[in-house]
Amino acid sequence: MFRGVATFNLDVKGRMAIPAKFRKHLDVCCEGRLVVTIDHSDRCLQIYPLPEWEAVEQKLSELPSLNPQVRRLKRMLLGYATECEMDSNGRILLPAKLREFAGLKKSTVMIGQGNKFELWDEETWNALMDECLEEDFDGILPTELENLSL
Repeated sequence: MFRGVATFNLDVKGRMAIPAKFRKHLDVCCEGRLVVTIDHSDRCLQIYPLPEWEAVEQKLSELPSLNPQVRRLKRMLLGYATECEMDSNGRILLPAKLREFAGLKKSTVMIGQGNKFELWDEETWNALMDECLEEDFDGILPTELENLSL
């Protein structure tokens, strides 16, 4: 289970060092083998341990390709999916096309999302969080969240 937020810098080659608090678990659950792809609705990247990605990939491949929205989603998620392996220093190289899509410059934010991570440009992430904090959530929660007690 991945939770929490970590900020760090990409190096000049586009490599990111997986934060130490996540690295050990990734060594155990997937031997440092990850899949990075674009997010279908936000300008960020999704990073999955390989076994988690394989489950997502299986579900996507079972969807009916005659549906234009399904084809579009498959093109985005499967088409940009890139396998990455942590090196001995716990770094992965993010492909330039994926860094470009997410607008990643130097300063980045990695957010644990349970079975995966989101990777954001820090400035974009901070702006999104500011927007979220300004929203009034009263009365607009989906029915799935109405009984959630935090």
